[in-house]
Amino acid sequence: MGSEPRPLLPQMRLDELLAELQVRLNAVLATRDRVHALLEAVVSVGSDLDLETVLRRIVETATTLVDASYGALGVVGQGNNLIQFIPVGLSEEEIAKIEHWPHGLGVLGLLIKDARPLRMGRISDHPESYGFPPGHPPMGTFLGVPIQVRDEVFGNLYLTEKRGGGEFDEEDEAVVIALATAAGVAVENARLYDESRRRETWLQASAEVTTSLLSGADPRQVLTVVAERARQMSDADLAQVLLPVPGKQSLTVAAAEGEGAAELAETVFDDVLAGEVFAQGEPVIVPAAGVPLSRLGYGPELMVPLGTSPNVRGVLALARRSRRLPFSDADQQMLRAFADQAAIVLELAEARRDAERLGLLEDRDRIAKDLHDVVIQRLFAAAMTLMSTVRLVERPEAAKRVRHAIDELDKTTRQIRSTIFALQGPPGESTPSLRGRIVELVEGAGAHLGFMPGLRMEGQVDALVPDLTADHLLAVLREALSNVVRHSHAKWADVAVEAAGGELTLTVADDGVGVGEVERRSGLRNIEDRAGRLGGTAQLETPDGGGTRLHWQVPL
Repeated sequence: MGSEPRPLLPQMRLDELLAELQVRLNAVLATRDRVHALLEAVVSVGSDLDLETVLRRIVETATTLVDASYGALGVVGQGNNLIQFIPVGLSEEEIAKIEHWPHGLGVLGLLIKDARPLRMGRISDHPESYGFPPGHPPMGTFLGVPIQVRDEVFGNLYLTEKRGGGEFDEEDEAVVIALATAAGVAVENARLYDESRRRETWLQASAEVTTSLLSGADPRQVLTVVAERARQMSDADLAQVLLPVPGKQSLTVAAAEGEGAAELAETVFDDVLAGEVFAQGEPVIVPAAGVPLSRLGYGPELMVPLGTSPNVRGVLALARRSRRLPFSDADQQMLRAFADQAAIVLELAEARRDAERLGLLEDRDRIAKDLHDVVIQRLFAAAMTLMSTVRLVERPEAAKRVRHAIDELDKTTRQIRSTIFALQGPPGESTPSLRGRIVELVEGAGAHLGFMPGLRMEGQVDALVPDLTADHLLAVLREALSNVVRHSHAKWADVAVEAAGGELTLTVADDGVGVGEVERRSGLRNIEDRAGRLGGTAQLETPDGGGTRLHWQVPL
């Protein structure tokens, strides 16, 4: 007889239990591996303190943990808009095809409105789906988790297209939530480190600017230092110092540091926003730069006044490349403090230069007075003595030599007088001062008259007389001296210019035969017209002793 078959049910049951045990062991191993991967990801995310590096590492780590094809981190700004978008998984060619990054509308806006995790099998099926920007690759499955820094929503983590065609599950969501919690701590640490580093840079920059200016460095070089240090402490790609253009409603680039700085040198800005910052003395943050910075690829911009209203000296303008983080309130506060200190130092340096200039002017004025009161008077006395001696000299040769000596003394006196007026003018100017031009006109007339007219100038002629008034004054003096040369047959003439009491007065007198009635009317008409344009008066008189006296007076 053959043996009966053995029952197989216990053996099959054992195989099933072993298979189930293997499945559970694999699940435990997979969970262990995923937990290890999550722990490694948390360590990796927190291992760097540069904010932008931390943000990109968060996205790369999240895509790896849940096996997503694409990932992105959107930073939420004021107004609940996305102010920065960091993508992962897109090639450079794909990024170039995208017309613009999402602004935080549609499905992405749901996480901004309600900061809770969001998981979907197909994005297009959701009623809030508005589609993707032009050029964006198609995406289906979606997992979004907010990143919170303390009680503030810093941004959102977006993951799409799970590899293998499946959907994101609860375990994926739990892993990403855990990562987002660690990411919030890493972002806060990076922020604190960044703020402390910038404060250290601010202190060093403030000390450097103060030392440079107060030690006598060229202000233009110091402005370059201000721009460079401001760029470093704000992590900007470009920094400019804009100063007002005299007589115009515009600002010019006095110093620029960073990418594209050479193209902006001496550029005149008619930017309305920069003008408002300069006029009102309040900083402003803008998400997108204006022309011409936008043409150079710049986006977020921060403008800070140099000084406080109404004594704003210029504008410190900083810009970052497009698609970078915009400037924060912390950036604004730090740059405002730095700009205020730089403005104070600029003012102190200017006051120091003014004090040095005043000391130089006082020395020059003292030298001029000594020359006038001592040297010229002695030369005059010597010349008068020689003139009275000529009549006592019997030999013609000796008399000729004495007259020659008198002429030399006269020339020397004129040269010293020119030097005196040059000393009394502002130093270091390439164009002649008003005093110098008056002396030039008087000396020119003396060459035609055969004697040197007397000249007296009182008050701060160079400092108080505006350019337009100075032009009219010189024209009137030129015409008055021309009349003395052509018509007066005078033996002496005096010119007096005085700027005092809010008025400018010119007096030209001589002992000549005077002018005829016709000449008086034609010559005086032009002189009166010039005085009238400036709100002044002109009078041409014939004193009792003879001669002519012109009195021309205008307000300052």
